[in-house]
Amino acid sequence: MRLLDQLRPLSFELGTQVHADGSCLVKLGNTHVLCSASLEEKVPGWMRGKGMGWITAEYGMLPRSTHTRTDREAARGKQQGRTVEIQRLIGRSLRQAVDLKVLGERQITLDCDVLNADGGTRCAAITGAWVALAIALKKAELSAALVRQVSAVSVGIVESGEGRRGQALDLEYEEDHLAAVDCNLVAARAMEGRDLELVEFQSTGEGRSFTKQEASDLLDLGLVGCLRLMAAQSEML
Repeated sequence: MRLLDQLRPLSFELGTQVHADGSCLVKLGNTHVLCSASLEEKVPGWMRGKGMGWITAEYGMLPRSTHTRTDREAARGKQQGRTVEIQRLIGRSLRQAVDLKVLGERQITLDCDVLNADGGTRCAAITGAWVALAIALKKAELSAALVRQVSAVSVGIVESGEGRRGQALDLEYEEDHLAAVDCNLVAARAMEGRDLELVEFQSTGEGRSFTKQEASDLLDLGLVGCLRLMAAQSEML
């Protein structure tokens, strides 16, 4: 059994999609997310003439990424609110990684498709999308635009069930389902830097309210996890 402060087994498989400008398959335990980056020599109409680029994201879960088949959102005719929320999170998180002026009038779209879901899909998507983004920028000789490293992880307080109990890092689905407090943390640091800064810290009392000290402890645990993820990102690249 994993210790409370341990990540699930982590791996990155680079170049999974041969036609993408950058791609990787990130695996955190049984959560597997395919991330790709596509660079275009254009920006949205509202950004034209500003001399700046843009980073956006799309996210989706394949029909059998979960225990039962879910319909494709295209078949329903619209995206679910959860999907829109997550892809906005991925986009604004990865914009923290890039100097948009150095990028110039170019857009990078990050596609994150969940192949297998076992908790923490949005965090895995952000962590993998950064790798895909870094590869795409290097391929386009735009590495100077990559100014920060970004990763994300889930943390929570698990108070029931037979597995890990207490303040736990990188929650699996069953742990997330049982968590009294559920959090997602996105962190960034300058390339070759050491100090982490928060991009996003989403925390919710699912089963009960929680104290300021508990929030602080969860934040510290999440930052430890983000550092480990960044070390793995750097090693892979």
